[in-house]
Amino acid sequence: MRGVKRAARRDALPVTRSLRRRCPSLPMRRCAWPLLRLSARAGLALRHGGAIRLRLAAASSSSSSSSSGGGGGLRAPDTSLFVPVPLKPVEGAAEEDVGAELTRPLDKGEVLKNLNKFYKRKEIQRLGAENGLDARLFHQAFISFRKYIMESSSVSADLHIILNDICCGAGHVDDLFPFFLRHAKQIFPMLDCMDDLRKISDLRLPPNWYPEARAIQRKIIFHAGPTNSGKTYHAIQRFLTAKSGIYCGPLKLLAHEIFQKSNAANVPCDLVTGEERVYATEDARQASHIACTIEMCSTNTPYEVAVIDEIQMIRDPARGWAWTRALLGLCAEEIHVCGESAAIDLVTELMYTTGEEVEVRNYKRLTPLTVLDYALESLDNLQPGDCIVCFSKNDIYSVSRQIEARGLECAVIYGSLPPGTKLEQAKKFNDPNDPCKILVATDAIGMGLNLCIKRIIFNSIVKPTVNEKGEKEIDSITTSQALQIAGRAGRFGSSFKQGEVTTMHRDDLLQLKEILSESVPPVKAAGLHPTPEQIEMFAYHLPDATLSNLIDIFVSLSQVDGLYFVCNIDDFKFLADMIQHIPLNLRSRYVFCTAPLNRKEPFVCTTLLKFARQFSRNEPLTFDWLCRHTKWPLAPPKNIKELVHLEAVHDVFDLYLWLSYRFMDMFPDAALVRDIQKKLDDIIQIGVCNITKLIRASQSGAASGAAEVTSEGFPLSRTKRDARTVSDHRDVKSTEPLSIDLKSHGRGSLANRLLREGLLTQEMLRQLESEWQDQHRSGRYGLASKRNDQSSSKEMRKKKK
Repeated sequence: MRGVKRAARRDALPVTRSLRRRCPSLPMRRCAWPLLRLSARAGLALRHGGAIRLRLAAASSSSSSSSSGGGGGLRAPDTSLFVPVPLKPVEGAAEEDVGAELTRPLDKGEVLKNLNKFYKRKEIQRLGAENGLDARLFHQAFISFRKYIMESSSVSADLHIILNDICCGAGHVDDLFPFFLRHAKQIFPMLDCMDDLRKISDLRLPPNWYPEARAIQRKIIFHAGPTNSGKTYHAIQRFLTAKSGIYCGPLKLLAHEIFQKSNAANVPCDLVTGEERVYATEDARQASHIACTIEMCSTNTPYEVAVIDEIQMIRDPARGWAWTRALLGLCAEEIHVCGESAAIDLVTELMYTTGEEVEVRNYKRLTPLTVLDYALESLDNLQPGDCIVCFSKNDIYSVSRQIEARGLECAVIYGSLPPGTKLEQAKKFNDPNDPCKILVATDAIGMGLNLCIKRIIFNSIVKPTVNEKGEKEIDSITTSQALQIAGRAGRFGSSFKQGEVTTMHRDDLLQLKEILSESVPPVKAAGLHPTPEQIEMFAYHLPDATLSNLIDIFVSLSQVDGLYFVCNIDDFKFLADMIQHIPLNLRSRYVFCTAPLNRKEPFVCTTLLKFARQFSRNEPLTFDWLCRHTKWPLAPPKNIKELVHLEAVHDVFDLYLWLSYRFMDMFPDAALVRDIQKKLDDIIQIGVCNITKLIRASQSGAASGAAEVTSEGFPLSRTKRDARTVSDHRDVKSTEPLSIDLKSHGRGSLANRLLREGLLTQEMLRQLESEWQDQHRSGRYGLASKRNDQSSSKEMRKKKK
């Protein structure tokens, strides 16, 4: 050890002499030599007169300032997303404590005092900000730095010597900054690579992501028009006459419809969805035409014609990225875009950035659509061809029960039903020989189903939604939604040559007319989503960050111009957090997190977790394993709760097929699962056909209203106003039973609820109203009634005493 000390002093001698010449007043101690060597390495500047003031070299300073977002017009990153990497203190160093041998053991009490002085120095805080440490990061880094020093049994020799010099008065607390900054970059590795992260998350030129599409001159044709205007029909006609083509739709039902139409027209067409690929020929050769869901379209395969349906969904907060990718990336000579005219300007601007012109073809509705001047008001006024549109399962259950209580048969369609069940219910409703002439549905009928509807009746014009914070809200439907749903009435080619639209409740009709009369606001931006390659590059720079945290940092640093926005990633993050503890490689983890599932379904989420765990152990998920987990075979449902569970099991089968399309070796039994899924579809159809029986069984089996507990979790109230009215009635004291205004039955009152439940008729309501008015005029429930009530209550109190 003595030899080491002598050699170290010999190496430091020239630096020591230089320092004495420049700073004659600076006291030199035997432990100052490591500091001088450190100063020379770090590019520190010495200030005459005592303490060493720390300044980074000019190159380092300019680099870090640009990283912190202070220059070039870049926005500062959201540092609340920076999760510190745990750095454990040194416990029981295996080698000798060199710093203590060279100087002396540290006095932890003095060290703590000097560390706190270091933290309070304004110059240090300003220097930290220059290196990307804002107030939040600076505080977190200091807490970690202090904990590391105080809890470590030994620290590095150079840091030990600096701390000892400061405690002895031979150094200044500012001398700790290089060690502090080194520690900060260890726990926040993004500080060292901020420029690289910004480049990776730069989303300002999405057209450049698709070089194959940019290499050809594409012709863009926009077919604009309302529902039932024939815009998609004309695009499909061109698709069928092309040598090769691809149809991209938002739903499996739409892709399946084009698949059937194309093959029926002797144009071989394959079907590609997230779960499977169905070949047109028995020898499984790829056809020249493809009908697919839009997420599954290939941007590398050349086509003569491509059709992108429902282009207005490019603004969708969750799925808009798929339309952006198809529009910019499809390698086709002709691209036929179908949708609302509100998207024309945005598509034109996007194509301007690619150097391509847009030809617009406008279409008008083929059949007239009339908004009626009267509301339905009672289910007694239903007619064949009517469709009642509800926005929650609970309202579906309630309305369908009331309809069948009147001796009418109705079909039921809502979003979580399997596609096969939806098609069967639509077929039942469309069949002129079937006694079912009424349809009760959610906005799932807005696209994907061909229905012979004469009149659309909005049971409500408010729709429960979940906002960006995950909170449930109830808001009026948009003009686009109202037009999409209302346009299903009077379909061209059906038995009804004219469509009609109205509401169930009188007070909603005026508001519906206002909504339908408004112009659809223009689509202003197209959605984007980080690609697996971008996330992999992020993970290379931040290997210790979780996938959820990587996505958060990516979105925080991402730069987009005014034509684009980054899509909502809440569902992705939810799944990323759920499977974070499972050991998976990044690419597999990314795939699992993009799986299409409803996170409100606990059974489906739990199954995905089991899938991921089994996958991580490299154990194939066999048909037998899946049957054990889902308890297959399953019996027809006996109540609503069992029906909801069957729908969840169907979603699990969908999830298995979706994963089998991406990991064929780990999910090997796709064909067997597809067979039992069809059987399950038939079982669910039985339940839907007997839905009123299931509702009655649920209500009789649980007085608390088991039928009201659905996966959607939304209350039965039509609007916020209705919920408030009902709660007000519940809070009314028994001494004021007549504060209920029977005239307000059209506004969601108790009377309205009784009407909807079939427990009260319009005639009974009018009779009750007339009786109440007569009694009110006669004073029966006036002051005399109050006195009688008060005297009777006094007598009761006396009896109790």
